[in-house]
Amino acid sequence: MINITATLKIALRALWVNKMRSALTMLGIIIGVSAVIIMLAVGTGVSQKISSQISSIGSNLIIVLPGSTTQGGARMGGGSQSTLTIDDAEAILRECSAVAMVAPMHNGNAQVVFGNQNWATGIVGTTPGILEVKDCGLTEGRNMNEQDLRNATKVCLLGQTVVDNLFGGMDPIGQIVRIRNVPFTVIGVLEPKGQSLGGQDQDDTVIIPLTTAQKKIFGRAIPGMVRIIMVKARSTEDLPVAERQVTDLLRQRHRIGPNKEEDFTVRNLTQMLQMAEQTANTLTLLLAAIASVSLLVGGIGIMNIMLVSVTERTREIGIRMAVGAKAWDIRIQFIIEALTLSMIGGVIGILIGGCGSMILSRIFDFPSVVSPLSVLLSFSFSAMVGIFFGFYPAYKASLLNPIDALRFE
Repeated sequence: MINITATLKIALRALWVNKMRSALTMLGIIIGVSAVIIMLAVGTGVSQKISSQISSIGSNLIIVLPGSTTQGGARMGGGSQSTLTIDDAEAILRECSAVAMVAPMHNGNAQVVFGNQNWATGIVGTTPGILEVKDCGLTEGRNMNEQDLRNATKVCLLGQTVVDNLFGGMDPIGQIVRIRNVPFTVIGVLEPKGQSLGGQDQDDTVIIPLTTAQKKIFGRAIPGMVRIIMVKARSTEDLPVAERQVTDLLRQRHRIGPNKEEDFTVRNLTQMLQMAEQTANTLTLLLAAIASVSLLVGGIGIMNIMLVSVTERTREIGIRMAVGAKAWDIRIQFIIEALTLSMIGGVIGILIGGCGSMILSRIFDFPSVVSPLSVLLSFSFSAMVGIFFGFYPAYKASLLNPIDALRFE
């Protein structure tokens, strides 16, 4: 029967006698585990940030943009032609069964003034459905309604960034702000959404009724024209169906023949953002795989040191075998030594990796999340490295002939 306790004491004593060599041997494992922890923490943090940004812009989104024009043989860019109307948006909501809500938009920039404070921000003229389309709520106040839209009422919803810069700690509800010298009553404050994938502040915005924007702020070259139509599908599974229904309906409404180029563009925004998230996850795995190479190098270092140790302790092995130690006793001793080196190195690497990820996150201002799964994987991998690379030296030591080992100088 193998005495694990006695074998463990012998293994630990052997490592303690050669403290410097043991520390240098663990260095490869420490570097490898800490690198894996940091890479997984950064990758997980970035993936979570992308996920939060996806949810912040709204789920199941489709964006319909105006098409391009051709002048003198030169094709202009997308959006150079006004081809979308409020009637198009109403038809999409009415006739496309896979669509839950639409929000036509006419946007631009303007200076917003309150008292002696002013702030340049984005002005979005749209319909009450914008909150449902973008999965956005209100922290206080009320949303626009159909009567505001029908009467071109001068009311507005403010993003949190605008509120902070114009009102400070004052309650904005019921206050009057001026947009291009037109007075608007603040009726609601949008809940914070944070930055978009492009780094744009989604809270730096003012939402007003679409009819008010067209009549009193931006004007309209062609009555009823809008710049963007945002469409929300009923579910993620309905996105392809909704995209196809919207495309077919607009081709029919705009009288576009089978072989004619569309005068609009339909984009599935959720699908694009999910691809960005998948790319981030793939990059995380790639970085973790690269960092794992240092664990492999550390394992090879352990094996080399253990082989040297077998050579140096040949006489000791012979004495142990001469007084009754079995082959498995010798194997377990060297495996425990290798496993101890890798596990201690793994614990130190986890601590360094956790601290390193937080430091890097603060220095470079990017998110990092040390998940329990990454810690468990790193520690388990370091233990497996110790067993795998410790087995051959242990096996070699157990095959020594006791008489030859005793005569070894």
